[in-house]
Amino acid sequence: MTRILHAVLTYGRMIKFSHSVFALPFALSGAALAATRGGLRPAQLGWICLAMVAARSAAMGFNRLVDRHLDAANPRTQNRELPRGAVTPLAVGLFVLLSSAALILAAHQLNSLCFYLSPLALAILFFYSLTKRFTWASHLFLGLSLAGAPLGAWLAVAGRFDLPPVVLGLAVLTWVAGFDVIYACQDYDHDRGAGLRSIPVRFGIPRSLQLARLLHLLAMSLFFALGQLMELNELYTIGLGVIGGLLLYEHRLVKAEDLSRLDLAFFTMNGIISTVYFAFTLADLLFLGEAALWL
Repeated sequence: MTRILHAVLTYGRMIKFSHSVFALPFALSGAALAATRGGLRPAQLGWICLAMVAARSAAMGFNRLVDRHLDAANPRTQNRELPRGAVTPLAVGLFVLLSSAALILAAHQLNSLCFYLSPLALAILFFYSLTKRFTWASHLFLGLSLAGAPLGAWLAVAGRFDLPPVVLGLAVLTWVAGFDVIYACQDYDHDRGAGLRSIPVRFGIPRSLQLARLLHLLAMSLFFALGQLMELNELYTIGLGVIGGLLLYEHRLVKAEDLSRLDLAFFTMNGIISTVYFAFTLADLLFLGEAALWL
């Protein structure tokens, strides 16, 4: 039992399971918004959560596997589980396969559209891990990977494409890309030396922080547009106001000449932002919306 617990904790640290808070609230938001068009069953919610956890586990496992040599050369990441030998590449490869299978199973239980699109979702998730080798736009591909969370959850509930989840997905894409640009600033020197691509390497740290602000401004505009499109109410607008304030504080924490508070800006603030978005969206739908969420 102790060995099993140790293995669970090791793999949880490897894939940074706690960072699920970035995407899962947006998946739940997508499901809640889709439910206004036809209801949401508890079983669907369970399969959506499994699909989300499995997709993220597969993506992070693949990332750690293909980046293990890069991580070993970077002082910030050289103590990760693969570089220091806490897990083997074969074990991580098996973990990725099992997580991928769990995603496909969950998608199959949801509906045929989700099932048919699940290989595409995995391809996008895996492709992101390769992008920093050839394009400075890798942050946008990370955003695209997480944008699949609300879009996939909408498809799981509604069974069809529509404009609102696309707008929400684009909002998540630009939000994620913005904070990933900030996060990449700490690896500026290493990435330049290793020949890796990123916005900070391409444009420098000061301009990259400006681009991150523009990306977050675009994200806020898209969140607002979604509220108008879905005819959401005052609670949603208040939530956007809170998120806007949190983003302003996040950008005040990080300066080109001082990245010492970057972890606070990345981990804490963005985890709070995603949770606040879901909480206010759900509250708006439950207390001010016209449609019931549950059948």
